[in-house]
Amino acid sequence: MSSATILIADDDSGIRTVLSQALGRLGYNVRTTGTAAGLWRWIEAGDGDLVITDVVMPDENGLDLLPRIRKQRPNLRVIVMSAQNTLLTAVKATEKGAFEYLPKPFDLRELTTVVERALSEPAASAAVAAPAHPAGGEEERLPLIGRSPAMQDIYRTLARLMGTDLTVTIYGESGTGKELVAHALHRYGKRRHGPFVAINMAAIPRELVESVLFGHESGAFTGATARYSGRFEQANRGTLFLDEIGDMPLEAQTRLLRVLQDGEYTSVGGRTPIRADTRIVAATHRDLRVLVRQGLFREDLFYRLNVVPIRLPPLRQRSEDIPELARHFIAQVQDEGLPGKAIDPDAMAVLQAYRWPGNVRELENLVRRLAALYSQDVIGEAVIRAELGDASAESATAAHDTDSLGGAVEHHLRTYFFAHKDALPAAGLYDRILREVERPLIELCLAATRGNQIRAAKLLGVNRNTLRKKIRDLDIQVIRSLK
Repeated sequence: MSSATILIADDDSGIRTVLSQALGRLGYNVRTTGTAAGLWRWIEAGDGDLVITDVVMPDENGLDLLPRIRKQRPNLRVIVMSAQNTLLTAVKATEKGAFEYLPKPFDLRELTTVVERALSEPAASAAVAAPAHPAGGEEERLPLIGRSPAMQDIYRTLARLMGTDLTVTIYGESGTGKELVAHALHRYGKRRHGPFVAINMAAIPRELVESVLFGHESGAFTGATARYSGRFEQANRGTLFLDEIGDMPLEAQTRLLRVLQDGEYTSVGGRTPIRADTRIVAATHRDLRVLVRQGLFREDLFYRLNVVPIRLPPLRQRSEDIPELARHFIAQVQDEGLPGKAIDPDAMAVLQAYRWPGNVRELENLVRRLAALYSQDVIGEAVIRAELGDASAESATAAHDTDSLGGAVEHHLRTYFFAHKDALPAAGLYDRILREVERPLIELCLAATRGNQIRAAKLLGVNRNTLRKKIRDLDIQVIRSLK
C-alpha cells in the first residue's frame, strides 16, 4: 500500500468523490479542492506527491498553473484532465510540462495506471519547453476535428511528438486526414517557422521522382536547361511530407535511405553533397510490411521511416465524430460564401449509420454538395438518403447482415470493391485483409488480459513466442484495458 499524497483539483464534486474513493482504496492519501487557489496553497506549502487537475476551474485555468508549479516544485508531477478534449488541449498540456493528459470522460483503470507511473518513474529534466503553438485563434482553426476515444489517442501521440524531430509514418485509408496530421505535426512542432512542403509520390512519373525530390543540375538530362531545387532543398529547416510513400520507385527509395542514414544528398547530375536539414513525415494507405514481403519496398527504408507509426481510424470507426465534423464543414462553406445549412437529427442518424468508404473527405464533399444544390435551410433524412443512394440503405441494414464475423467481413469487402471498382489495387489484397482481422483480434485479446501476453496467447490458442512475433511484426501497441 502506498502512503503517497495525491492532490486533486476539479470543480465537479462528483469527479472529486469518484477519484478520492478509487485512489483511497489503493492506499493513497487523497486531498481534494474545487479551486485552483486551493491547490496552489497546498503546493506552496510543500504538500502532495502528485497533482491531478482539471483545466477549466472557476478561478483559474489549470494549464496556467503548470509553469508556476514547475518553477515552485520542479519534481512534482501533474496529470491534466479536461473535457475540452481537442488536439490543442493535449499540445498545451504537454508543452507546459504535464506528465500526462487524459480526456474526460476518463477510464479509471487507465488513470490509476498513469498515477502509478507518475509516482514510480524517475524524473527527467525540469526545463519548461517554449510554447510550440501559434498564437491567437487556435480554437477556431484546429487542424483535426473529433472527440472520440480513437481521436484522443491520436491527439496524445501528436502532443508527445511536437518537441521532437522523429520521423513519422502515418497510416490510414484514403480520405482519413493523413495530410492534416502531417500539417499538425509541423504547425505545432519545432520547425513551425520553416516551410511545409508536400509531395504525392503516386502523382509523379517514375522517371522524374529523383529529380523532383533531390533537384537537378543544368544539363543533367535532356530538357534540364537550368538548375532545379528539389523538394528536399525547398523544405530546408522545415517539414517534408512524402504522401503515398508506398508508391515510391525502388531507385528513389535507395537515395531516400541514404538521406535518412547520412543526413545529406546530391542532386541529379550534381557532385557536391547538400546537407538535409528537414523533418520527414511519410504517409500511405497501403501496408508497407506487405510491400516489403513482395519486394516492392526496401526493408531497411521501412525501419528508417517507421520510427513512430500513427494509424488513423476510418470514419466508420468514429461515427460519434460525424455531427461535429459536419458542423465544421458547414461553417467552412459559409465562410466561402455558400449558404449555411442545418442537418436535422434523423438525417444525422443516417449519416452516422453510413459506412463512408471515402471517409472524412467524402463527408466534406457531401456537405459542399448540400450547400450548393439544395435551397432548404434544414436538410432532412430524405435528402441525405437520396444523396447517399443505395449505400445508405445498405449501411442502415448492415447490423442484420454482420451478426457473424463472416458477414462483417463480406460487408467490408463489398464496400471496398464498390469504392474501388474502377481502380482495383495491383496486388496484396489477401494479405491486407488477413492483417486487418489479425491486428484487432490480437489487440483486443491483449486488452482483455490487461497486457498479459501469457494469458493472451492461451486465449488465442497460440504459442507465446508466436504471439510475441505477431506483436513485433504487426507493430502492435499493447493496450492494458478495454475501451
